[in-house]
Amino acid sequence: MTLLSRALPWAAAITLPLLVTPALSQDRVNVGAVGNSSDVGIYVAEAKGYFTAEKLDVKFNVFDSAARMIAPLGTGDLDVGSGAASAGLYNAGARKIDIRAVADRGRTAQGYMYQTLMIRKDLLDSGRVKDYADLKGLKFAVAAPGVTALSVTNEALKRGGHKFADAEVVALGFPAQVGAFAAKAIDASIMVEPFATRLVNDGIAVRWKSTEDFYTNNQISMIFFGDKFAREKPDVAKRFMKAYVRAIRDYNDALEDGKWKKTAHAEEIIAILSKNLNMKPELLREVLPHAADPDGRLDLASMRKDLTFFQEQGLVTDKAQRVESIVDMSFVEAAVKELGPYKPAK
Repeated sequence: MTLLSRALPWAAAITLPLLVTPALSQDRVNVGAVGNSSDVGIYVAEAKGYFTAEKLDVKFNVFDSAARMIAPLGTGDLDVGSGAASAGLYNAGARKIDIRAVADRGRTAQGYMYQTLMIRKDLLDSGRVKDYADLKGLKFAVAAPGVTALSVTNEALKRGGHKFADAEVVALGFPAQVGAFAAKAIDASIMVEPFATRLVNDGIAVRWKSTEDFYTNNQISMIFFGDKFAREKPDVAKRFMKAYVRAIRDYNDALEDGKWKKTAHAEEIIAILSKNLNMKPELLREVLPHAADPDGRLDLASMRKDLTFFQEQGLVTDKAQRVESIVDMSFVEAAVKELGPYKPAK
């Protein structure tokens, strides 16, 4: 596995180490990753040889958000992307830049606290923030402009009886948010792992509420295929998805009740993440895992809620736009048909 960030000028990349292996297959697939623990599916597929088994030569490039993958996915410079959906994704569809949301990458579920509303610890200690009503006037951070975390922030504010305009929202990548919390430049964030655990361990911010408390079954992020890749190389795309679904099932087998199991299999998955995220295994054991559908299917109800918010805020200008216009789960369905139904490990 190699990085493309030096070779591809459009890549807004952050520096995170990835496993490097020789190219052993003939069909190259250029994949964009965000570089957080939700990329576990593609990391596991590489580490356990699932891509190799499908005769794929997968090359990775790490971006600071999925929003920055839209242009290269549209041009075909990038085959596969990963990360949160964004207003830009729907606007790209309106401009006939065809990008398909094809599989689940990470979501919330009951019992999981992977995605949380983080609040700066001093604001809680001082009593400035006690309940949802106290969110008014806070400075929130989201990972990039126009991402679905804006919709999640809106739901938190609504719980306190506020409008979206009642809080200031700034765009900062997750690594930058860690420093901003420490410098008291932001007050709150819709935060994901492993950054949430770092903030908690450093005593800077607190996992105040799981987003499940105010926005259930949130489709946090997904896998994207560029239309050119899906249309011109459907067999390659299907093989990629088969490897990915195998890996997501391995990930699910490492979890129980929203936490890591204490098994050798779970330790294997943690070790894979440790290499790719440059985090010590003992810290990763503290990281709260995300939920993921073991068959890779997307939650369309959550996506519809986010799209409606984007349209209400004027972030998506086409009022007739529908989620179904960007979703294509045919690759997931083909993978599940070939692999058979998911059977959880005992």
